[in-house]
Amino acid sequence: MKPFLDSTRDRRASVSRGIVLLLGLFIVTLLNDVASAQSKGAVNNKEKGADKVKSKKPTSDEPNRPRDYRSANFLLHTDLPKDEADELLKRLETMISLISKYWGRPNKQPLECFVVRDLSVWPQGAFPPEGLAKIEEGAGVTLTQTRVLRGTGEIVGAKATVYAVANRGIPQHEAVHAYCGQNFGHTGPIWYSEGMAEMGQYWKAGESRVNCHPEAVRYIRSSEPKSLNAIVNAREITGDSWENYCWRWALCHLLANNPNYYDRFRPLGLGLLMDKSDATFENVYGSMSKEISFEYLFFLQHFDLGYEVTLTAWDWKTKFRRATSSVPVTCTIEANHGWQASRLLVKVDEEFELTAEGAWQLSDDGPLLNPFGEEVETPKPTNVGAAVSKATKPKKTGSKTESKQEALPTMVPYQSNFTPGQLVGVLFNDYELGEPFAIPSNGNFKAPADGQLFLRCEESWNKLADNKGKVNLKIRSRDTN
Repeated sequence: MKPFLDSTRDRRASVSRGIVLLLGLFIVTLLNDVASAQSKGAVNNKEKGADKVKSKKPTSDEPNRPRDYRSANFLLHTDLPKDEADELLKRLETMISLISKYWGRPNKQPLECFVVRDLSVWPQGAFPPEGLAKIEEGAGVTLTQTRVLRGTGEIVGAKATVYAVANRGIPQHEAVHAYCGQNFGHTGPIWYSEGMAEMGQYWKAGESRVNCHPEAVRYIRSSEPKSLNAIVNAREITGDSWENYCWRWALCHLLANNPNYYDRFRPLGLGLLMDKSDATFENVYGSMSKEISFEYLFFLQHFDLGYEVTLTAWDWKTKFRRATSSVPVTCTIEANHGWQASRLLVKVDEEFELTAEGAWQLSDDGPLLNPFGEEVETPKPTNVGAAVSKATKPKKTGSKTESKQEALPTMVPYQSNFTPGQLVGVLFNDYELGEPFAIPSNGNFKAPADGQLFLRCEESWNKLADNKGKVNLKIRSRDTN
């Protein structure tokens, strides 16, 4: 069949990098007239990996020749030993279960995957030229053929095939493209298709924390942030660079997990996969562009392995007001969340008096702390600025709580001028944050600028989840005028 190159939106390539940051996607369409239908081919390529495919001895004693393995949703052709092939199928099945639930569309037919460890044991002609080229590069490609009705262009069927090296993560990334191409006929624009494919290989049931490749954290945290417009609207090409894949993943991770935006993100994605003309980022999020830009940049500044967007989502709904000496502003601050609305609206140099009750911990078995990071033995009523009048130490269930998750290593060391467990504040004004400041232990503080006061328990941003406790605050103005 003679290949026909369609528009950029219908042509996606995904080129996989050997460091598991899997890159790029285009769709090549193949024409094949059959009765009233025609075939179109879409090719999803990933950017080149860092290493070429090298001959490796199998890890078991069985012959290192290609074999076929099957599961509910996959037909796997691979020269991996049986135990490794079974483990790969298990990972693929877990992934496809999660993404099919997310997009609300079960996989219609098995996805065929050729996964190669040692190219020399495969017979000549086992792969099409596109697949062979990417495997030789240490990468991967998904080839998808779609059948469409002549005249209407309606997609009536699709078949996707993955060709990938056996590097961990590359087959999973490509399988996301294969699922989308085979079940929707499209994979969406590059920013969405590659961002979601990167997410797909890391998804775990019931977990929203960052679990990407460590190199993505190091790169993003050390780079000038890429704007939303540059990601969503730029004329980027598939397989451009693994760095661009990092930004696409970051945006998709934020929108898919942040409670302020995920209700709109899934319908947007479905519209993109079904190639609906009104499914655009601007149509869905145009009214929230400032909010998304603020939270996106905040995420890029503070995230690390283990960071949870659900715990750091910004509060855009709470109303703020001025306090007086007789009518305080009250709020509750949770230890396991990021910046939280105090409800207090301040003016520069305005003075306040804060009283607090409660206590918190920075880990399941950590010491009980008052809101100023001071360890306390037994909860006692205290005066202005003290913190523990109603605190009780959380109960333990053995050495760890039932919700305790395996810790992920920190890639970028957290730096702070504050005592861990201390109550700190920041002022939000016109979508910008001032410099954080500590609330002193005597409870008296002066506003460094105008704005809305947000507060939190000082802790590394990616270690909030296991914090315990909360404090209840009353904030009065000390202005006697």
